[in-house]
Amino acid sequence: MSYRIDPRLPLTGEVRRILAEEIGKALVHLDVAHDRPEQALHKCRKRLKNARALLRLVRSGDETFCLTENQCYRQVAALLAGPREATALVETIDRLAATFPEQSAGGGLDAVRETLVARQHELHGGVGLDAAITAAIAACEEGISRIDMLALPDQPEQAADVLAEGARITLRRARKALDKASSRGGADDFHDLRKAAKTHGMHLSLLGRLWPTPIKARRKAVDELGENLGELHDVFVMRTLLDAADRPLGSPQETRLLSKLLKRSEKSLKKTCLAAAADLFGDSPRRSTRKLARKARDDLAAASQETRCRARRLIGAIAFSE
Repeated sequence: MSYRIDPRLPLTGEVRRILAEEIGKALVHLDVAHDRPEQALHKCRKRLKNARALLRLVRSGDETFCLTENQCYRQVAALLAGPREATALVETIDRLAATFPEQSAGGGLDAVRETLVARQHELHGGVGLDAAITAAIAACEEGISRIDMLALPDQPEQAADVLAEGARITLRRARKALDKASSRGGADDFHDLRKAAKTHGMHLSLLGRLWPTPIKARRKAVDELGENLGELHDVFVMRTLLDAADRPLGSPQETRLLSKLLKRSEKSLKKTCLAAAADLFGDSPRRSTRKLARKARDDLAAASQETRCRARRLIGAIAFSE
């Protein structure tokens, strides 16, 4: 079983299967989160993101179900966000030290790191985390019990239209986020770009048997962009904490080097992310899909009649939309 829709099978059954697998795996990670919160919470949130990307992909086929379930798993992820962010901030300090070894060799980041580690331990060891995990488990178990309520079009042409609509919306969202990040460059703009890029990457996995080949290089580029945008997001979060009136990260003297390195890292990451995003999303959905379609002709010719029909409708629906 995999995080990929099999076009030979009814769409409803495939989406139910994948959704059950992802939420089931999220529950497995939650079961051990009390003992190993750092990794377990991160892995759980990744499974929830997979589930939400799937729901976005097929939303037009059963809007009520997908909207309700997406909101449910969004709330579950929010319950676990604080402890996970605490770990990510410690990782950000370590990443800065590795990126700028000469500047950080004198221990200029040590005081801030100690503060963040203490904050991480506090969030991971408190009763609040236990309550969040318990609530998350209950919500996921209820979500699994509702999966059979999903009903999508299973006729090949209608199913392809649903998948095409979801893929197209994400591509358009990514292009709009790229435009805003390029023109304004705010933290929220890059965060929107990150979410769209992550969702598109998940859609490439889900549609691996329908999306025109080759997609391996595109998937790798999307993953790299997502990682860089994630690092940039952590930089923005750190800078917000750094500028807070109550100075939770330390005195100006303790945070002087951190402030300097964050600015340098932000500038570099913005440049890298905008260039990569422009390559991936700079074209219109129509134009970029036509490029992929030209390369896919041989594969489509060799595909089964049913798979070929769905793939062509997927290509066409994205290509001729703006």
